[in-house]
Amino acid sequence: MRMSPSGEVTIPLSLREKAGLTPETEIEVELDSEALRIVKARKLVTPVRGDRIVEHLRGRATVGMTTDELLAMTRER
Repeated sequence: MRMSPSGEVTIPLSLREKAGLTPETEIEVELDSEALRIVKARKLVTPVRGDRIVEHLRGRATVGMTTDELLAMTRER
C-alpha cells in the first residue's frame, strides 16, 4: 500500500468490511506512539445537510396551529 502525493490511502475492501466502514462513515485518525490508528468517529464530526437544515429551522415556525389541525388541513380535499 502506498500513500498518494496528496496524502490519500485506500483501505482494502476486506479490511473496511471487517471494521464496518461504509461510504460516508466518519472516522478519526489517532497517533498511537509510532503507529496511526483509524477508528470510527465517536460523534458525528460533520452534521449531514438535512441535520443542519432542521437545526436552522428549529423554533422558527410561526403558524399558530396544532399538529392535528395541520394534518386535518392536508387531508382536506
